[in-house]
Amino acid sequence: MSPANPAIEATGLVKRFDRVTAVAGVSFRVPAGEVFGYLGRNGSGKTTTVRMLTTLSRPTAGSARVAGHDITDPARVRANIGVTLQEAALDPAMTAEQHLRLVAGLWGLPKRAAAARADALLDTFGLTDAARRRIGTFSGGMARRLDIATALIGEPPVLFLDEPTTGLDPQARRALWTHIRYLRDTGVTVFLTTQYLEEADELADRVAVIDHGEIIALDTPAGLKATIGRTRVTFRHDGSDGAVRAALPDLTVTDDRSVATFDLGTDGPPVLDVLDRVRAAGIRVGNLAVAEATLEDVFLRLTGSAIGTGQEEPA
Repeated sequence: MSPANPAIEATGLVKRFDRVTAVAGVSFRVPAGEVFGYLGRNGSGKTTTVRMLTTLSRPTAGSARVAGHDITDPARVRANIGVTLQEAALDPAMTAEQHLRLVAGLWGLPKRAAAARADALLDTFGLTDAARRRIGTFSGGMARRLDIATALIGEPPVLFLDEPTTGLDPQARRALWTHIRYLRDTGVTVFLTTQYLEEADELADRVAVIDHGEIIALDTPAGLKATIGRTRVTFRHDGSDGAVRAALPDLTVTDDRSVATFDLGTDGPPVLDVLDRVRAAGIRVGNLAVAEATLEDVFLRLTGSAIGTGQEEPA
């Protein structure tokens, strides 16, 4: 798809449940081959947006097109997307091989082609050795990989992943990140909802921040972090209480148990110049750490609270 024909386009999407407005007029365009991060707390409108885009829920107002098809035509949209929701739809009594072959058959693949497609996906997602194990014996990470493999049976050009790594251990989460990058590199458009800030930073080409049903920021991770405009400096020192603050009267310094922390704006002095002023005051410095702004900083500034807060969205 060309930039003029994005893989996903939403215009003024609204979803109301009785008196609750879950999504309040969101608009965005996602070009083909992009990982588009949809970042927000529980109850922010992430899953509701996915349900509308995947034709599982009708919008109250607004419109959208997915893979070139209007969401008012569910059959055409569903034929061109893969979907992984927060709860995997897997039969614990089946083996991974049986499950994938069954789904491939439902997509209309002949028996031999279904078997080949299932084998290929098992290999891609590192599940070949577990192909004949019952799904009920799988770890959370294995089940999640199988769920994503299921969504790819029909080789869809657009994939929706609704918080795919929730509940996974760090090793399993990073393994899934590798698979998501692989999908992007093969041209699949990935719509990724998440409340993991590091995940959005690592994977997304662009990130939309949704809060109370509205998109309040949309940019690349680097672009969002640049809006903070600061570098955080932390170091350990041997000065007396208040010595670092006295050496740096023009900065707001936090000094706790001989660990000093302060922020430098984009128009502030170089870090080394600031450290030279501290040393000139007879204070020795060690364990220096310099960190740029993070998406957590961005989220806190935009919403005023941490991403872990919030309530579940209406069903």
